[in-house]
Amino acid sequence: MILGLSDSTFTTIHVVLSLIGIASGILVLLGWLGAKRSEGLTALFLATTLLTSVTALMFPGGIDPGKVIAILSLAVLALALVALYVNHLAGAWRWIYLVAALLALYFNVFVAVVQSFQKIAPLAVLAPTQSEPPFVVAQVAVMAIFIALGVLAVRRFHPAPIT
Repeated sequence: MILGLSDSTFTTIHVVLSLIGIASGILVLLGWLGAKRSEGLTALFLATTLLTSVTALMFPGGIDPGKVIAILSLAVLALALVALYVNHLAGAWRWIYLVAALLALYFNVFVAVVQSFQKIAPLAVLAPTQSEPPFVVAQVAVMAIFIALGVLAVRRFHPAPIT
């Protein structure tokens, strides 16, 4: 039991939050590439990604790779929140926000790939220990895509600072 919920229910809530965070984060990223900002989608992305990381830390057991990623995600989310809501994307805070928010999204996607290779039978067969080439190729491809999209976002997204 976690927060009075069965482990299964809590896990489902955690996964749903993660999927909403990934989907809304991708939409926010696409907006950045088009030099647009969506306040509502951004708030949804940041909130669900934050809750994903918080709930990840509530699973029983000691520190594991998933919890380390959650801690890193919380750190970059804190930076993104300060850049967006305290410093209003002024000056260097624009690219700091973009990089921090993109890292939080990347961490969520990274864990989704890990979980996919653990839980989806055909992928688990391809990389049972997650050190096999299909897993490595998938993670390197995800990282390359995020780096390329991050560079484009920093170049294209230049909104007026929030006042």
